[in-house]
Amino acid sequence: MTEMNINEKKVAVVGIGGVGGYLAGMLGRVCPHLTLAARGGRRDSLLEKGLILHSDYKGEIVVRPERIVPLKEMGQQDYIFVCVKNYSLEEVCEEIKGVVTDGTVLIPVMNGADPGEKMRKLLGKGTVVDSLIYIVAFANADYSITQQGGFANLRIGIKDADEREQGKIAEVSELLTAADIDHKVADDIQQEIWKKYILNCAYNVASAYYDNNIGQLRSDPAKAKEYEALVREAYSVAREKGINVEQKDVDAILYRFYHELADDATSSLQRDIHDGKQAEIDTFSGYIVREGKRLGLDMPVSEKMYEGLIKYEQKR
Repeated sequence: MTEMNINEKKVAVVGIGGVGGYLAGMLGRVCPHLTLAARGGRRDSLLEKGLILHSDYKGEIVVRPERIVPLKEMGQQDYIFVCVKNYSLEEVCEEIKGVVTDGTVLIPVMNGADPGEKMRKLLGKGTVVDSLIYIVAFANADYSITQQGGFANLRIGIKDADEREQGKIAEVSELLTAADIDHKVADDIQQEIWKKYILNCAYNVASAYYDNNIGQLRSDPAKAKEYEALVREAYSVAREKGINVEQKDVDAILYRFYHELADDATSSLQRDIHDGKQAEIDTFSGYIVREGKRLGLDMPVSEKMYEGLIKYEQKR
């Protein structure tokens, strides 16, 4: 993709939270035809002030996208980055189904193990490029976006991609390169997705279940052992599903827990439950429990915490 092509491409971001806001800020510097799907106070703020990104990694960025519209008014796009919570994906797909064509490329940058698979089933057209992102980012009360730390990088790919799909992956890679968004094309995207997902099945679930930060979890021997069990249970599901993850991946996840994560680190699931918001309990906990049961695996800690998290949500 040449620079002239980028100038002609229509690019949209759906979900202007931490992840979507970061991507929109970076894309907005090089994509003249950028559309953001937003409504309510967020849309009003974006129309008035533009998208404001406070990035430790990339600096202070302010962009004014060409269009800021409700999702139903987005219109046809060449590339759509979908950065919503998993519980909103079905609704989003229903609203955009009418504007997705066979030539549309969709990139779900979301939590969980299967958003790309869901999107393919829900839309039945377009090319879905699977992805994951390593980033610490969130939306502020004034709708600006904060990205913390010296990293923000994507992995993209499609399992068993044919020649046409490989071409679409290459297009997305060139778009990300032009926008100075760190990324790699994964040789095995499912492996990459599951390595992050296994981590989150422990990180998000244990922190939310106990409403503890990482320092509190690892300083309590019993909770730390449960954290280890959550990692191993999710790993067993991945192996049974034929995902190419290995013991060294488990070791790396546990090393990060004990030695790398900040003491005050909290998770998005923990924060959402604590604040009484709708939370991705099914994404981080329900899915892995159901898959474990379907595969005949023993998932005692995952099941215990899933049941507890459901009770917390019912009190919301």
